Amino acid sequence: MELAMKSFWPVVDRSWKSMRAVCDDASCHNTQLMRSIPGGRTGIQCGDRWYCSVDCFARGSRAELTSLSNAHFNENPRIPRMSMGLTLLAKGYLNVESLRFAQIESERHRETLETTLTRLCLVSEKQLAAARAAQWGYPVLAQDRIGQTVESDIPQYLLQQSAAVPLDYSVKAKRILLGFVFRVDHSLLESIEKVTGCKVVPCFITATELAEQTKRVATFPSHTETVIEDLGLPERMARTAGRFAVEVAADHAVFSRCRSHVWARVSGKRGKVDIIFRPERFATSEVLANSSVQHEIVCSF
Repeated sequence: MELAMKSFWPVVDRSWKSMRAVCDDASCHNTQLMRSIPGGRTGIQCGDRWYCSVDCFARGSRAELTSLSNAHFNENPRIPRMSMGLTLLAKGYLNVESLRFAQIESERHRETLETTLTRLCLVSEKQLAAARAAQWGYPVLAQDRIGQTVESDIPQYLLQQSAAVPLDYSVKAKRILLGFVFRVDHSLLESIEKVTGCKVVPCFITATELAEQTKRVATFPSHTETVIEDLGLPERMARTAGRFAVEVAADHAVFSRCRSHVWARVSGKRGKVDIIFRPERFATSEVLANSSVQHEIVCSF
């Protein structure tokens, strides 16, 4: 009997070791024993890391939040090879005389060429959208796609910063059609793809279509967003993420950087929340997409 018990102990020891914590928080001393008990915590998956509790999640996420917060943000607007004026000329929307007149008026009124062109009714919004699409190499959205109700979980705050709006959102196909007015914000595209897991397809629309479609966007059920400005240290950001994780009984979390913002999404049994952090040290250097229209080059013909 004693011999049989001795042979049994190595098996028990191996089983007990296999139940020990695999939590990615280095300071965690918990085990996974509670996971097998009904009502026990299931932990929070954050990318390829797993945290056994909210406390471990808050501690473990500090490193990633520190990295995202300290990442240098440098907005280098892409300058198309052809200016807006030349693009409009190439498409036949303007003649040389009209363009030269618009350039003079633009300088006199200290406004962008595009503003001058629309104010003088020399080109339409659709023609400007087509010209921007040609500059960036993306399509213009067909008119029949505007005005349809779209359910979305993309934070409105980030969309507004980029003058963008979702035009189609298919969870099943994992595809999002996103319309831009002024320029394609690749930082936003990358962040959305990382957080949602969906492929984002950009296109161009007019400012009028943006305003109309924004009214048609509905929020996914149980989805909320909150913007926290001037929060500061990553430790405080991590505690805030942990607090929201408790509120939604989170089991998944993901972090991303969108321009000067840190975007955290925590989701669980009681819903999904997007937290947009805007640290104070980034506020003054942020460049908004809808205010960074390129300067028109005055060309001689």
